Amino acid sequence: MKTVKWLGFVLISLFTQCLAAKIVNVAVAANFSHPIRSLIVEFEKTSDFDIAPSFGSSGKFYAQIKQGAPYEIFFSADQATPDALQQDGLVIETSRFTYAIGRLALWSPQPEFLNNVESILKLGRFNKLAVANPKLAPYGAATLEVLEHLALVDRTRAKWVTGENIAQTYQFVITGNADLGFVALSQLVSVNKSKHVEQGSYWLIPDDMHQAIKQDVVLLHSAENSEGAKAFLDFMHTPKAQNIIQSYGYLNNDKLELHL
Repeated sequence: MKTVKWLGFVLISLFTQCLAAKIVNVAVAANFSHPIRSLIVEFEKTSDFDIAPSFGSSGKFYAQIKQGAPYEIFFSADQATPDALQQDGLVIETSRFTYAIGRLALWSPQPEFLNNVESILKLGRFNKLAVANPKLAPYGAATLEVLEHLALVDRTRAKWVTGENIAQTYQFVITGNADLGFVALSQLVSVNKSKHVEQGSYWLIPDDMHQAIKQDVVLLHSAENSEGAKAFLDFMHTPKAQNIIQSYGYLNNDKLELHL
């Protein structure tokens, strides 16, 4: 009887491990939360593997991965964080590539509020301005570059509401805790309605006001033998995946064209 119970325990353990092996844990920068969900849906239609995404700032993920967090793939919002992980010997270098180039936008839920961006920002005609933390979020670093380019850092700093990541920054604006904010264009673009952008007013930041937000993805060393992780990265190279990414307002790394 004891032998039967022991065998049952072993079989259940093995079954549980097999199920767990089919789940791929993925760390995803907050700005890419909507596209990754669409990508996962398409990938899982023809795959036996399930993708389990976690969202947050690239800076926080760096710290977690350094501490041994069980992620297999990391979709960063920049190139600097993968650089750091690569120097730490935590990634498969040959797996790395730029999966998207982000666009930054200044957005307000109020229609026509940003018809005259210069007067709004320079004259301080707003209550609070939402920005992502430049030390943790690449979109926050790009925001700081834009404000420096416009010589508005000191003039606007007292009105900043700082989010840990770009998703929190968006929430500050949508909930009314800030009149306007620098967000990812991908957060405003909806693929459910052709050529539809979130209601309100927005200013698409010119590319020459900040460094290109090149976003790299890497396979972590802990997933070196993960078939599921490798299969998902292979899927990211397909035309279907690239079309999904571009439909959310990202630039294509090869053609540098915006598709809305």
